[in-house]
Amino acid sequence: MAVRNEIRFLLNGQDVSVRDVAPDATLLDWLRLSRSLRGTKEGCAEGDCGACTVLVGKLAAGGLVYESVNACIRFLGSLDGCHVVTIEHVQPVGGTLHPVQQAMVDFHGSQCGFCTPGFVMSLYGLWMKDANPSDAVIEKALQGNLCRCTGYEAIMRAARASDYGKAASDPLAVERAAVIEKLSALRDGARVEVGSDKTRLIVPADVDDLAAVLEAEPRATIVAGSTDVGLWVTKHMRDISPAVFIGHLEGLRGISENEGVITIGAGVTYTEAFGLLAERIPALGGLIDRIGGEQVRNMGTIGGNIANGSPIGDTPPPFIALGAKLTLRKGAERRTIPLEEFFIAYGKQDRQPGEFVEAVHVPVPAAGSHFAVYKISKRRDEDITAALGAFHLTLAADGTAAEIRIAYGGMAATPKRATAVEAALVGKPWTETTVEAALGAYAQDFTPLTDMRASAEYRMLAARNLLRRFFAETQGGGEPIQVSRHQAA
Repeated sequence: MAVRNEIRFLLNGQDVSVRDVAPDATLLDWLRLSRSLRGTKEGCAEGDCGACTVLVGKLAAGGLVYESVNACIRFLGSLDGCHVVTIEHVQPVGGTLHPVQQAMVDFHGSQCGFCTPGFVMSLYGLWMKDANPSDAVIEKALQGNLCRCTGYEAIMRAARASDYGKAASDPLAVERAAVIEKLSALRDGARVEVGSDKTRLIVPADVDDLAAVLEAEPRATIVAGSTDVGLWVTKHMRDISPAVFIGHLEGLRGISENEGVITIGAGVTYTEAFGLLAERIPALGGLIDRIGGEQVRNMGTIGGNIANGSPIGDTPPPFIALGAKLTLRKGAERRTIPLEEFFIAYGKQDRQPGEFVEAVHVPVPAAGSHFAVYKISKRRDEDITAALGAFHLTLAADGTAAEIRIAYGGMAATPKRATAVEAALVGKPWTETTVEAALGAYAQDFTPLTDMRASAEYRMLAARNLLRRFFAETQGGGEPIQVSRHQAA
């Protein structure tokens, strides 16, 4: 196995090789302190405000793909083989403003200007994909950007402007072929190892190499999208060395369907998973749209949302309700377990030293069944979950509940099934009387806590009301429901 001792990537129009880089070094700090590219701002340092937004280009099956990301929680070690584009690179040759920037000027989309570079980069990334986006598409692209003074209507007017110019003549479009050639040349098949002792980072060459690295370094911190690990560093000052970066591994980025089961590689991002999941399980598409902002969804991975074991992770409850399974790998050995069995206690998962999440297998709901997900949070977009309920119901011909699986996040120390509630419903007529009688069983399943997101009493009331809501939505008399809903706390 060839080993390289430097991180190599493209920065705007320059080739970059970095040998002296700490595992917890963020892209934002490096841009501002080492390269004096201070157009990229630091605001929240946790991936919420979007002031630090840059574009990162990576080679994918469809060619070269640029995505908006949060530089404040993106680690430098994750950029090997990528193209980083900052606000300083969007200006065309000749010194004029880029059309996206000019639109922000013409429509008064900036006041203090601190957030403006981040908005420009998010709109720039959108513009390259869709030159005439709808309001809904614009709003989705800007979910991860906050403005405290201008207000969004002026920025929306700028985004709607029809005279942005032609994307084909944009600098990133003109140089695309050259960038693809350079990024392809950077793929040398080598493992990257930088630093030693407590300042060590590793970028495995492939998934087999990852398995070997983790066998040798079982206590290493696995970093996929860094939307969680990034905050360990910026907010909690935790030591993550040695860090193993896996976001680039093609062997973990596959998503496919076979015989009614969708298999999602652990490295698949929310953005990459959205298309198939939204098509085959629409309720999951609606849920993904509310996980973080566009920058977070471009970085965060399905596998990471499971592996970190958070009790308020958004994807485990619906996956559990659907009967998903998890494949874990250690060395050359694999085992597959029901996803619900992976979560043992708060901060404890069924994962051996050196073992990693390789894929999750999610059954598509059968025709005629009902599936719904409801996320409760204090604001609709870019907010952490207070409670989340997922329901999967199959009715018998006589109207009884032949099978029902109910799972919640935010109600216990782990994502958890409501087994007592299920037992009170299964085999019974699917009626309001049955549902109301089952509500008392929630006390057997859950003892929620009070924290900054919601009180224990609110969580319990909301959880029960979600079952009532699910029942009501199955009574429409039309097609089986498959929905994702928002409920303000």
